[in-house]
Amino acid sequence: NQEVKVWGEKTAFDFEPKDHVEIMNTLKMTDFVRGTKVHGFRGYFLTNDGALLSFAIWNYAMEFFSSKGFSPVIAPAIVRKQNLYGTGHLPGDVEDFYETQDGDVLSGTAEVPLVGMYANEILDKEALPIKHLGFSPCYRREAGSHGKDVKGLIRVNEFYKLEQVILCEASHETTVNFHEEITTNTEEFIESLGIPYHRVINCGGDLGLGQVKKYDIELWVPKENKYREIASASYFHDFQTRRFGIRYKDSEGKMHYAHSLNQTAIATPRILVSLIENYQQADGSVKIPEVLQKYMGGREFIK
Repeated sequence: NQEVKVWGEKTAFDFEPKDHVEIMNTLKMTDFVRGTKVHGFRGYFLTNDGALLSFAIWNYAMEFFSSKGFSPVIAPAIVRKQNLYGTGHLPGDVEDFYETQDGDVLSGTAEVPLVGMYANEILDKEALPIKHLGFSPCYRREAGSHGKDVKGLIRVNEFYKLEQVILCEASHETTVNFHEEITTNTEEFIESLGIPYHRVINCGGDLGLGQVKKYDIELWVPKENKYREIASASYFHDFQTRRFGIRYKDSEGKMHYAHSLNQTAIATPRILVSLIENYQQADGSVKIPEVLQKYMGGREFIK
């Protein structure tokens, strides 16, 4: 994997910074002890300003990405298993999904229902591109990662995500342009929050099933002195749409499989890790990014 872009100066402090767990516990934004009691390993509650800050991010993200031409969709999290085969998440990730007693699966991303939404349809070429901003709860067992990131909000079983999904005409050039567009959208969103990040292009060994190209966007986490992934952008050409049978007719009446792309708009609560740590103050408070203040009652700080 190669770093291809860096944005923002790594946050410098004139005091010893704390990690997000200590800060959020002190400010009563989280309750991990009761979260573990109720959910078990990786359990958490977001409380008080922790909950309000999440709603602020969701509302701001909905406005921001809608202004980029994406139509909002609240997507189902319980999906039929064929949708995960269609998107390429199964069979390879079988250990990472929760399954219901009916044989359905709890989805780990709104990409799955949003692409499956158009299964076995012939789309109107004039309607392309279809650009959706999906919001849904997401579930991942994190199987095989028992010893990884066991502290805090980095790797949890239940979270919420806004996802950009595009279906477009079967043109490599068009797909590449949209891939850059959805990546830029998320980067501009992060820049508006003032959080340092870098972009990484994935090597072949890190590509998932059917992915042609993939970027990861990683946010700076001061206490760990490292970047942490917050979003990824992938395109598949017609890998997913062939599995789903999503086609369109061109102007000459010839049938084509559409191309599909997806990119995380933003994932919560993971973004709180970088936001809280980068905006912590010497007195223990947290400065609220300016673009979120109107959603937090006009306040500048969480104290």
